[in-house]
Amino acid sequence: MTRVEWLAKHIERTVTGPLWHGPVLEDLVGDVTAEQAAARPIADAHSIWELVLHVAAWAEIGRARLDGRAISDPPDEVNFPPVREASATAWDAARERLRESYRNLAARVRQLDESTLEVRVHGLPYTVGFMLHGIVEHGTYHGGQIALLKKASAQR
Repeated sequence: MTRVEWLAKHIERTVTGPLWHGPVLEDLVGDVTAEQAAARPIADAHSIWELVLHVAAWAEIGRARLDGRAISDPPDEVNFPPVREASATAWDAARERLRESYRNLAARVRQLDESTLEVRVHGLPYTVGFMLHGIVEHGTYHGGQIALLKKASAQR
């Protein structure tokens, strides 16, 4: 398996699994209702919904950076997109955005030449490979936060 294929699989598996450490993003948010996703069981912490939109946004930013369309840090409303409507339909759309953003990024990664992984992302101080590993780590990190928010919600 090439490094490109390996990275693409890990990008997908961040959402769909399996991963050795435990539940993946899709499993973590699959049984969460819109009400639970919008809740703030920990004061001054992001909601599950906000984290889902944030993780999806960074997969989209990674894809844009691969295409040379985004190099600067995103504005706050892109980094943490606001929850505009806390309905079940909007929550379903947020979860689909998460799945689609990782699926699309993985598909784009599969188009890369192996040598591209060692090339610096245009305008940024790190390589494409480093960025893609970071996107996997970022999704996993926030998955842990989502798991903790679910536990905090259950204890209320």
